[in-house]
Amino acid sequence: MRQDPKTDVSAYWAAYESSQDIAARDALILNYSPLVKYVAGRISSNLPRNVETADLISYGVFGLIDAIDRYDTERGIKFETYAIARIKGAILDELRSLDWVPRSVRSRAREIEKTYIVLENRLRRLPSDAEVAAEMGISERELQALFTKLSYTSVVSFDELWTSNGDSDGRPHVYATIKDEAADDPVTTFEAVELKQILATAIDRLPEREKTVVALYYYEGLTLKEIGVILGVTESRVSQLHTKAVLRLRARLRSSRECITAS
Repeated sequence: MRQDPKTDVSAYWAAYESSQDIAARDALILNYSPLVKYVAGRISSNLPRNVETADLISYGVFGLIDAIDRYDTERGIKFETYAIARIKGAILDELRSLDWVPRSVRSRAREIEKTYIVLENRLRRLPSDAEVAAEMGISERELQALFTKLSYTSVVSFDELWTSNGDSDGRPHVYATIKDEAADDPVTTFEAVELKQILATAIDRLPEREKTVVALYYYEGLTLKEIGVILGVTESRVSQLHTKAVLRLRARLRSSRECITAS
């Protein structure tokens, strides 16, 4: 009789955790390898065409191996959830190390984030594109062109937006620092809840179309092309909306973090 695949996976985990059995580890890598292809495919949809998906997959495999080596079955976190975060991190870390986005473009991204903070504090509402462009001393057309360039830098794991410092700098995710359900660190748990609430509020304040893009991309798992079909706009326009949403969210989290630090 053919064994239940779930039973096989459980057996592999047991063998690997008890004796670091290499054969069991290889079996786990093979079993979960589709996760790497899935994550690489999602990320590649927002990258220039000269970035090969095959390269992303090779980067992601290292993230999968790291996830298997670090995963604790007693923690109560679903492995797929944990592994996807590690795979994304490995791919994005490698892309950053290749420095395929010019520093000038990254600098402009930070400038836009700061502009969002300044205008939101001044106007007490979300600024329009025209207001952002005026504050930066550029035309609205130039701002839209900048959003298009920045669409290549806004490829992030959504979890990165609520890490303990709001940026991706290699520090562990909040949920990765919790030992177990019986011994949660109260400070870490409070920070996780607070940051999630801040992020949820920031998402709720997004313009309707940007909010829709965030929901469809991060929660429904649709590609930018599929979202474009739903909204009746081009993939390029969806990419711009996604970029603006990410920049707004980063600005909001940075502003909230500065307020917390100041208090």
